[in-house]
Amino acid sequence: MKPIADSCIENQRPILTVLRQLLPGRTTLLEIGSGTGQHAVYFAPQFPALQWQTSDREENHTAIHAWLADEGATNILPPHTLDVLQPWPIESQSFDAVFSANTAHIMSWQAVEAMFTGVAKILNEDGLFILYGPFNYKGRYSTEGNARFDSWLRQRDPLSGIRDVEAMHQCAAAHGLQPYRDFAMPANNRLLVWRKSCP
Repeated sequence: MKPIADSCIENQRPILTVLRQLLPGRTTLLEIGSGTGQHAVYFAPQFPALQWQTSDREENHTAIHAWLADEGATNILPPHTLDVLQPWPIESQSFDAVFSANTAHIMSWQAVEAMFTGVAKILNEDGLFILYGPFNYKGRYSTEGNARFDSWLRQRDPLSGIRDVEAMHQCAAAHGLQPYRDFAMPANNRLLVWRKSCP
């Protein structure tokens, strides 16, 4: 039986609404942290001109392969093994967009920085980095629910936690990625978008 992430089912429609604004005209996309593979099989068929490259740590590949096999989409590529803290096997490739959902708050800050470093290397000029999840503004939680969630995250792993948007922008700017869009999403989440600027 394929693993199912309820969070993917809950957020896929609102994310797709935003992706329809961002992805037209783009032909290559890397997904970081494809997880179960549900997002890939839901989103990619909506953009038939786009080649969707899945990736995750190796222990998650079985789930991704299972979802890809059942759905049969022709524009989704099998997963690369990608741990943002290790050398990226796809540094020789380039992409028009990078998408990642619900990753920054379960990573250490070191991993978040490594993710921006890697993304900046593989994005084409004017490419977009699209990141979904919960975020704080000026160190403040948007809701009590997010505060409780952050406490739960840090109890599980002291290096994880909801990130401040300002810190994310600073990290992005250090790698030539400029704030582009910021979308409010259901369940107190955001979808942040950065664009790679010309040097």
